[in-house]
Amino acid sequence: MTASPSIADGTFPSTCWECGTICGSLVTVKDGQVAKVGPNPDHPATRGAFCVKGILGAPGWTTHPSRLTQPLRRVGTRGEGRWEPLGWDDALDVMADGLASVRERFGPLAIAGAVSGAFFSRGLTVALLMRSLGSPNWLINQDLCGGCRALSDRLTGLAIDRGEDIDATRCALVVGRNPSAADPAQWQALRRARAKGARIIAIDPKRIPVADIADLWLRVRPGTDAALALAMIHVLVTEGRHDREFVARWTHGFDALAARAAQYPPEVAARLTGVAADDIVRAARMYADGPSTFVSGHGIDAFSAGVQTFRAYHGLVAISGNLDREGGNRRVKRPAGYRTYLDLLHHPDFRLPREVEERTIGADRFPLWAGPRGWQMACHNPSVIDAILTGEPYPIRAMYVSGVNVVVTYPNARKTARALASLDFLAVASQTMTPTAELADLVLPKTTTLEEEEVSLNPAGPCVTYTRAAVPPRGQARCDLDIAVGLLDRLEARGAIAKNFFRWRTQREFCDFLLADTTISLDDLRTRGFATYPYRLGNFDEQGFNTPTGKIELFSTTLDGLGLDPLPDFVTPAAEREGHDAGAYPLVLLTGDREKAYHHSRFREQAWARRMSPDPELRVHPETAAAHGIARGDWVWVETSGGPGRCRLRVELTEATPPGVVSTGMGWWFPDAPVPDHGAFDVNVNAAMSYDGPWDPVSGSADTRGLRCRLVPVPAA
Repeated sequence: MTASPSIADGTFPSTCWECGTICGSLVTVKDGQVAKVGPNPDHPATRGAFCVKGILGAPGWTTHPSRLTQPLRRVGTRGEGRWEPLGWDDALDVMADGLASVRERFGPLAIAGAVSGAFFSRGLTVALLMRSLGSPNWLINQDLCGGCRALSDRLTGLAIDRGEDIDATRCALVVGRNPSAADPAQWQALRRARAKGARIIAIDPKRIPVADIADLWLRVRPGTDAALALAMIHVLVTEGRHDREFVARWTHGFDALAARAAQYPPEVAARLTGVAADDIVRAARMYADGPSTFVSGHGIDAFSAGVQTFRAYHGLVAISGNLDREGGNRRVKRPAGYRTYLDLLHHPDFRLPREVEERTIGADRFPLWAGPRGWQMACHNPSVIDAILTGEPYPIRAMYVSGVNVVVTYPNARKTARALASLDFLAVASQTMTPTAELADLVLPKTTTLEEEEVSLNPAGPCVTYTRAAVPPRGQARCDLDIAVGLLDRLEARGAIAKNFFRWRTQREFCDFLLADTTISLDDLRTRGFATYPYRLGNFDEQGFNTPTGKIELFSTTLDGLGLDPLPDFVTPAAEREGHDAGAYPLVLLTGDREKAYHHSRFREQAWARRMSPDPELRVHPETAAAHGIARGDWVWVETSGGPGRCRLRVELTEATPPGVVSTGMGWWFPDAPVPDHGAFDVNVNAAMSYDGPWDPVSGSADTRGLRCRLVPVPAA
């Protein structure tokens, strides 16, 4: 097992990675225990921003009484909740036997992993573990959050993230993003920029806090953002406000994009989006008067047309001259020689033969998501669930799930649970006993972020940022790398691996490997918590554009080669398509509301979080509530058109949600509710939503926002 760095009392710089913001933190250790977690004002990416999840959440589940601290083996039927404790040697033998047996009977492709993705090191660890077994199959969460943005960025070649250099901007275009709840560093930056005179354009169906500080709020109809972006492009082109020199030198397909945008003049976009034509023109002119930065979020990502919607906004960034300039969208910068987790996923030394990668589930239909050409080369999740249940295109009979609660976070929760329960072998690594862990044959105790060492690139700094193992693992908890290394030793003894892709045996060795070809030392990172490095803006000759043409592709030659639309376009959202019964399902459902107490399905066991947010809320406009005969505090069933079931939510009245639209968050379950689902089939919106398509033709993402729904009052008990 990885030896922890020496633990001493004191206050140490670190990084909180309870979510993707990865805020700089200061961790105070007293008597060998974490006494306090707070912000690090010196961290260049977050500058003292922090949230309650970092302050209370990370320490809370590190020491929570329900924390898993030893391996458990199922002794009853699946979901019965009967377990026996094991030592690690026995637990890893059980796991090796289960995986080796499936591999021998069905072949290596019958084994799949599931994890959050390669943003954190655990994602790379699980992917390389699967590859060592000979399987290219691993599932990530980004088809539901962030994946459409990432694929659009890759196809276009921008190499930006989700909002850069806000402090130096003159205009921030905030689209589908609620930074006040989702990203405290971004929210503070927007407020600082506003105080210095920067203008803010908010595009969102809901009146979120950023709309209240905005100079212009465009209340777009759900799912119609692409038409709005194309109209803004049209204004820039027809009024000559685009950067002609940059477009001529560095872009491919401008004339084709301009012709497509000409189909969406402001008057047409106004009809499609519900935003006044004059406001669209005002927004375009305000954005063109840069430098301006595009701040994007989940609100335009969770649709089956998410990639092309993002491509419309990414095209706007490209032609406006706001790419890689001060106050614009800075391209991702990195120190020379630094290896990211995504780099290693694609590096030839860590890959399976191409003919094996091409058999990744989903690669035939979504080759830019799954398989050798894919962003993270991950599976198409809904197709994996179908493969478990049907055996097509081939059977999936074993899974290793680490750090994700897929029963709660994937749409159609009952179907996901049914699939997991039908496996020949299921192992789950977790900090708590989740609805996903309840279905396992073997549950392994994972470390928390206060017990793990991590080195990662933070483009917002830009900097390399460091997470300290502040305290030793509680009980017998282990990090993902320790689990994988111990398991591979046993699988190798059983002749059940194709190739051992792990060049390191400890997390410290892995961190050193990432930094080996840089001038940054791990000791320096431990001292400061981060390392900055020099970079240049506008160095397009040096950094280049990773596209087939070597330019920003407004017209995507990659999509064109796959027979897909090479240009961004407006696609009628699900709620407005023919075949949806607006009479029976009169409302539009938005999901993904962010809560300050929870990150997706995490921290549900903690008392402070339950006090802040005790019940899953459905946010309803008072006019809508009156029309449906419901009031604040009522419980209602939410049913979606074509959905597999329903979920139960408590009504909260708010004028922030427009009439005719209702909104809610995700990830709800109650740890103290009965096993095995702990309420995940009752109060979780994913119980009411389908995962079976229609899917984005590029990413395979399903519609999880903008769905037709209806409300049914829950009878009083």
